[in-house]
Amino acid sequence: MPDSLHTIAQPIVATMASQNLAYFLAWIGLFLMVALSGVGSAWGTVIGGRATVGAMKKRDDVFPSCMILSALPGTQGLYGFGSFFILKAYVTPQINMLQACAILGAGLISGTVELISAYHQARIVATGIESIGSGHDVFAKTLILGVFPELYAIIAFAASFLIGGVIPTLA
Repeated sequence: MPDSLHTIAQPIVATMASQNLAYFLAWIGLFLMVALSGVGSAWGTVIGGRATVGAMKKRDDVFPSCMILSALPGTQGLYGFGSFFILKAYVTPQINMLQACAILGAGLISGTVELISAYHQARIVATGIESIGSGHDVFAKTLILGVFPELYAIIAFAASFLIGGVIPTLA
């Protein structure tokens, strides 16, 4: 009798373990997309904010322009948060491994791209802010150059959206 019970229980236990792993991996993907993009935005806005304070030591009238530039890296965190809401609906205890891996991949892609783009965008805007503080009229040019890394964060957000559209077909 114990052998037959083991034979019956083994596939059930394996299925439950696989389901729990899939559910766990999907949540890790959601966590990564929010955490990495949020860290990138926090890091980026601090870099821009520090440059703004330095520029205001030289010229106190530059705050409005510098504030706009220093806020630019903050958008990547919003993209990660938006990706979370797009994909969260698919994370249920019944999620299969392929769907979970798609969400994990989306989290790695969007989180990593948004972290890196926020950091490098902050470096661009910080340099522009320093130039503004030195009296150079480079606000518009800095804004244009700062948007270039933003494009890749938008592409990563769009990829998460597209992955979300495919997830139901992976059942």
